[in-house]
Amino acid sequence: MVQFKVREPAPEPATPRQARLNEQAREIAERFSAASISQVLLVGAVRVMDVAIVVGSGLVAHEFAFPGAVPIAWPYLLAMAIGVALSAIFAQAADAYHVVAFRNFGGQLGRILGAWTLVFAGFAAIGAYFDFGGAVQRDWMGYWFLFGGAGFVIGHSVLVVLVQQWAREGRLGRKAVIVGGGEPAADLIRSLESTPGNDVNICGVFDDRSNDRSPPLVAGYPKLGNIAELVEFGRLARVDLLIVTIPVSAEGRVAEILKTLWVLPVDIRLSAHTDKLRFRPRAYSYLGAIPMVELAEKPIQNWDFVAKRAFDVIVGSLALIVLAPLMIGTAIAIKLDSKGPVFFRQKRYGFNNEVIEVFKFRSLRHEMSDPEAKTVVTKNDSRVTRVGRFIRKTSIDELPQLFNVLKGELSLVGPRPHAVNAHTSQRLWNDVVDGYFARHKVKPGVTGWAQINGWRGEVDNQEKLRKRVDHDLYYIENWSILFDLMILLRTPFALAKAENAY
Repeated sequence: MVQFKVREPAPEPATPRQARLNEQAREIAERFSAASISQVLLVGAVRVMDVAIVVGSGLVAHEFAFPGAVPIAWPYLLAMAIGVALSAIFAQAADAYHVVAFRNFGGQLGRILGAWTLVFAGFAAIGAYFDFGGAVQRDWMGYWFLFGGAGFVIGHSVLVVLVQQWAREGRLGRKAVIVGGGEPAADLIRSLESTPGNDVNICGVFDDRSNDRSPPLVAGYPKLGNIAELVEFGRLARVDLLIVTIPVSAEGRVAEILKTLWVLPVDIRLSAHTDKLRFRPRAYSYLGAIPMVELAEKPIQNWDFVAKRAFDVIVGSLALIVLAPLMIGTAIAIKLDSKGPVFFRQKRYGFNNEVIEVFKFRSLRHEMSDPEAKTVVTKNDSRVTRVGRFIRKTSIDELPQLFNVLKGELSLVGPRPHAVNAHTSQRLWNDVVDGYFARHKVKPGVTGWAQINGWRGEVDNQEKLRKRVDHDLYYIENWSILFDLMILLRTPFALAKAENAY
């Protein structure tokens, strides 16, 4: 796990907290700001759609072949199961599940309808050699073939239209930035552009060197700024991939760049296509035929992201139902205890450093509320109401954040979302701990690994903040659904013995 050093206090930060992009870089970032569509998830979704078409058309065919409420006999269910398996095999063999094929009407429909026809050719061949005693009616088979073909035509025609639109918007494929300019970057770009089926969309080049050492235009792509500005660009453009073209032998410079770029939720690769230093073949990953050394992986992506989101929605919905009486009782107690609204909104940092508004039960006196968290709540704070003291101690005040979970702004488990102005000793937290924003590479959570290990409540010194960040980074690097479940199960016991929550 990466460890971050605590900076020594200083009257003023030596560097600005956030580099400003030039006009060209900001314009390009806004052009690429729409979220990328994962090709892994897209192909998976198309496979699921095809299974639904095969099964759905079989059920509709059964209604036509046997009008009325006639139960489906097991031979028909078996035939549909075989149809699902054969259609998947034949479609895969015809390259129907390649993203490049999704962009063309003729190629896409020809592949999928050819695979569907082969399924029934297979059924015909089986029927010619084996006598199943009329277990499956031919009328049903005919209807199934027609309805299935129609379903494939409609479904894959819509798919082609959507894929073509996403391609025009630059959302289909990974948005990449080249780190480091000059001839090595130009060679890499030309190699990428000549690679068949390349899914990398290059946004531009970033390099710390001046124009006399690193030209402002590299293989047709502009140099948009320096490495510090790349962090802001990466967040605005929602970049997926950073490709570093600096030689492996320049390890000091590579390490310095990584220290800056670590906070972004992206894959980071070191290009090795022109490097004289060679590793074992297993040390490389590849973009097409171009060898890359993996420096950092984007956490919780593709099917892991889907699994975590499904977990959040299902468990979060159940939690809201189970905890509804407690939440209603809390709302009534807050209303009876002090004047003001029941709920409280506070701006906090979310995924990729985006600012979100989280919901909480109000625990401070309404006239003393502090939505910007300029004053830290401390022990025996006079602003806290009687009910507020109890719900803060037990974290009941955090329960409305389940609504943020269902909205997709928070996860059930993750690094806790800190207020945008959270500070210690008059210094903002991102100025206290190096790499603080790396905790925002995943969605923040209602509970987290740091909280169940006792790191919650008041942060009155740098060591407490460093411990929180260390635990958050450990969670990001070791995430799994079972890890989330374990944290959720341990949360009530951790809250029961909390000592520093006021």
